[in-house]
Amino acid sequence: MSGPIEDYALIGDCKSAALVGRDGSIDWLCWPRFDSEACFAALLGSRDHGRWLVAPCAEAKVERRYRPDTLILETNFETADGAATLVDFMPFRSDHSEIVRLVVGTRGKVKMHTELILRFGYGAVVPWVTRLENGALRAIAGPDMAVLRTPVRVRGKDMTTVGEFTVSQGDTIPFVLTYARSHKVPPPSLDPTAALEATEKFWKEWSAKSRPAGEWTDAVRRSMITLKALTYEPTGGIVAAPTMSLPERIGGKRNWDYRYCWLRDATLTLLGAMHAGYYEEAQAWREWLLRAVAGSPDQLQIMYGIGGERRLNEWIADWLPGYENSAPVRIGNAAHTQLQLDVFGETMDVHYQARRVGLSTHQSGWDLQLKFLEHLKDIWSKPDHGIWEMRGQARHFVYSKVMAWVAFDRGIKSVETFGLDGPVDDWVKLRDEIFKDVCKRGFNDKLGTFVQAYGSDQLDASLLLLPCVGFLPVGDRRIGNTIAAIERRLVRDCFVSRYSTEQVDDALPPGEGAFLACSFWLVDVYILQDRFDDAETLFRRLVGLRNDVGLLSEQYDPGARRLVGNFPQAFSHLALVNSAYNLTRITKPVQQRALQDQVTTAAG
Repeated sequence: MSGPIEDYALIGDCKSAALVGRDGSIDWLCWPRFDSEACFAALLGSRDHGRWLVAPCAEAKVERRYRPDTLILETNFETADGAATLVDFMPFRSDHSEIVRLVVGTRGKVKMHTELILRFGYGAVVPWVTRLENGALRAIAGPDMAVLRTPVRVRGKDMTTVGEFTVSQGDTIPFVLTYARSHKVPPPSLDPTAALEATEKFWKEWSAKSRPAGEWTDAVRRSMITLKALTYEPTGGIVAAPTMSLPERIGGKRNWDYRYCWLRDATLTLLGAMHAGYYEEAQAWREWLLRAVAGSPDQLQIMYGIGGERRLNEWIADWLPGYENSAPVRIGNAAHTQLQLDVFGETMDVHYQARRVGLSTHQSGWDLQLKFLEHLKDIWSKPDHGIWEMRGQARHFVYSKVMAWVAFDRGIKSVETFGLDGPVDDWVKLRDEIFKDVCKRGFNDKLGTFVQAYGSDQLDASLLLLPCVGFLPVGDRRIGNTIAAIERRLVRDCFVSRYSTEQVDDALPPGEGAFLACSFWLVDVYILQDRFDDAETLFRRLVGLRNDVGLLSEQYDPGARRLVGNFPQAFSHLALVNSAYNLTRITKPVQQRALQDQVTTAAG
């Protein structure tokens, strides 16, 4: 049985990532990439679906932390006879991906045990395990191979690998598990101590670039480290989360695979990275985006694989019972085939923002953007599936139309600001037409607010973004009424729901947690409204939801008071970073996106 979502910590090497429980068990790992098949899948089932435990034999008090400014996890076990620290990390090696686990004795003697259960193919495939001449264990199944090196005497038991050992004060006992393709020769051994030093050096040097955010500096730095860990270094793509099918409601069916890159994260990612001082990462993300969307505009997708892959076919792993029996376990994501108009606005906005700060040449990608706007001209009036990827009938979602407005608006501003060539007169007419259409059909006169979709009487948290993208000023009466209505109807215990799943037919059973990014959007709106005390109060509550090592999931269940959804969630951490800088900096990301600020260049 897996632990609570908040009991997990993340380790990674910018190619893949693992989740480590407070009990010393690695319950999730996809190898060798974020989107590869899992070899430890206990998170979505039981120990029989793969895990790697290193822990004291006796009952222990557990405390843990990351080494400052790194992704190196230290779990301290205190027992009656002594104390030991388990140091977990994934070093950076170009040819192989590895997990290093060091057991360090800090007091007395501690009897420890390990249980390695490798199950390739998302917990379904038992490998063939043999011992090599040098004493290492090799596990092979199909294309996959893992090699375990440790001085501990381990043995086979009931299709698992187990071992017992004692660590004394001053001792360090290493375990190194390395992945390679099965047709290759076993990878060379690794010096664990040197790997630890190199990994710590990398993270500390990278973290040192992070710009301060007042009292939220530590929270921002931890979020930026998390976002770096969710970046696939070879391409610059950032996965929404390293996990799949963690439920938005325990026992529910809203379980999705988030190991892909969403275009709607684009502008928040760019602005957050730039304000934090990471212009190289912002540039890599923009270049990934440009490569991923290249091609015919009518084939633009809402998400792509970490290398820009387009086929993300969804299927169900029926042998996995799901996290706390939350089935089905979905692999792949069928939403990648949906029409979602907001991604056109995101694509145009991220390139416009990049040009404003000098992250790209003025001409970079412009021909492609012209084709996007030419295609959007023909489809903006169509219904789509919206920002929340509803699996029911397509509708005329207000936020989708607003982002179509953003697309043409940023096209117009790109021509006016950077001297690019484009049919500005036609775009101005289209922008005005969309604006009038939204204000007429997306505004409910009876309620006095904008609504989720044309003809609806339901609210949607995405409406909070209307002033943030510059569609209408925050002081507009219609915007003010909409914000107030969202506060009344979608806020529970200060946390914002995306929409009412009980009253909106989205082709799924009702019930989910509060979407954390939406709550951060409310912080940003409060700042635009000059409600700084409200913004800071809400931000403190949200930061307080992070687990003991500073991580956030996709959602929070106020009733059960626990994190739910995929974990850790990039969107939540991106929103935290942007809100922190909105609270503490003169040049604020939300004003920058709403085009109310002075331009900040990459040089400072």
